[in-house]
Amino acid sequence: MANPRPLRADAARNREKLLAAATQLFGERGLDVPLEHIARRAEVSIGTLYAHFPTRDTFFEAIFPERLTELATLGERALADPDPWHGFVGYLEGVFALHARDRGLNEVLVRDLPNARGVVESCHTGAGHAAELVRRARESGRLRADYTTGDVATLTRAMAQVIRDSLDTDPTEWRRFLAIYLAGLQSTST
Repeated sequence: MANPRPLRADAARNREKLLAAATQLFGERGLDVPLEHIARRAEVSIGTLYAHFPTRDTFFEAIFPERLTELATLGERALADPDPWHGFVGYLEGVFALHARDRGLNEVLVRDLPNARGVVESCHTGAGHAAELVRRARESGRLRADYTTGDVATLTRAMAQVIRDSLDTDPTEWRRFLAIYLAGLQSTST
């Protein structure tokens, strides 16, 4: 397959402006922000937006896989921690801090996006780290023996809602909720 022709300079600038506007608006308001608002913020026409990004999912594919690499970095850092409990807790705190900083990322991490394969694959990478962190923390005796990776997914959905509900009123409420949750996860046998 031949390489696509490079964009003209003005088209490349418009594409970058659209990506910057979409990244900002998804972060501020979530994934359902009207595309017209993105075009307006980028100071381009809606036709220009659709020429570069024919669907909302094409925006997701252009923005979020790279942003989700932060999950892999968090997971690697947590797995390098010699204390499995500390690594597990640090990973969860890091993941939810990402959620709290960016409404779009918060939604990407809990939504089903079947037409955004790159986003889905990036999310699965983070899940692999979570599984290993759970296994290590359980084996250390610090995490209750019945806790599973599925429980991390449930926690992620719950925390996403706590974060969405409290960002405008008390942006630190999620940290309090997570601390209570983690206190309940510690094994009583240690």
